[in-house]
Amino acid sequence: MAGDNDNLNPRAARDHGGGLDGAIASYGGTRTEWMDLSTGINPHPYEVSDLTQSDWAELPDHGAFEHLAEAARRFWSVPEGAAILPAPGASAVIARIPALAEQGRVQITTPTYNEHAAAFAAQGWTVQPNGPVEARVIVHPNNPDGRIWTEADANAPLTVIDESFCDVSPEASLIHLAARPGVIMLKSFGKFWGLAGLRLGFAIGQLDLIARLNDLTGPWAVSGPALRIGSRALQDVEWANATRQRLAAETARLDELMTTKGATLVGGTTLFRLYEVDNAADWRDRLARAHIWSRIFPYSKTYLRLGLPPADGWSRLEAAL
Repeated sequence: MAGDNDNLNPRAARDHGGGLDGAIASYGGTRTEWMDLSTGINPHPYEVSDLTQSDWAELPDHGAFEHLAEAARRFWSVPEGAAILPAPGASAVIARIPALAEQGRVQITTPTYNEHAAAFAAQGWTVQPNGPVEARVIVHPNNPDGRIWTEADANAPLTVIDESFCDVSPEASLIHLAARPGVIMLKSFGKFWGLAGLRLGFAIGQLDLIARLNDLTGPWAVSGPALRIGSRALQDVEWANATRQRLAAETARLDELMTTKGATLVGGTTLFRLYEVDNAADWRDRLARAHIWSRIFPYSKTYLRLGLPPADGWSRLEAAL
């Protein structure tokens, strides 16, 4: 919902998409002149409107949290027995999950979203790619290659299933596991609804685990505007269905454009695509000179990831390629 790194060294700098300030420092231009395709955020965000002064001025009531949680339960078909915790972004929950169990070994298959490994390492866990473990993290679908996991992969005493990009393919969701002991599901609002700056995410799992996470996040963790916008968006099923169709069509268009220019599709979702190219750094440089920011990885010289351009950005991308 977003960065990927195959480096499990907790002291290594975490690598993410975004970072337009650095791109501007290297290639010039202003933020309004740049098109950022380095993230997997929907370029057609949900429309924000009808916020009130009280949304900004008042501390949110408990009822607003309950209303948002109920909208989330219906939208994601959360099973009975699973509790829902709205949070200020999925990353805020990721940082706190390792504190729910004693330090041990956690399995994280790479490459994947690197904040999971960083969070566990920061709390004294040993991060490893396989072997006997007390915890496991699966990003489903995976970032950056779009790998889909199965119920059999949720096999550790503490299992984190990060579905930050699963709203584009709800049929693949493992949400039915949310009431299983030791399972925590993560959902990101910013990716599919295109409102990453709102900072809204969800943790879903057994009541005791979610209650402990709630204690760690503290009161009023989600802002009044995020509560209102999130509740409205999660009830707008028509928008969600239309958006999935639009993203699928635009993904096919991007694949055709990139493969015509010599790239090979590796995987991804309909919010981002991972391509193999002859020299990823050269491709990023060529795009950056046209003020288009793309995503490359420290563990691969040939992987290039692109998000979807906005409606008026297709001709710019084709010209830059």
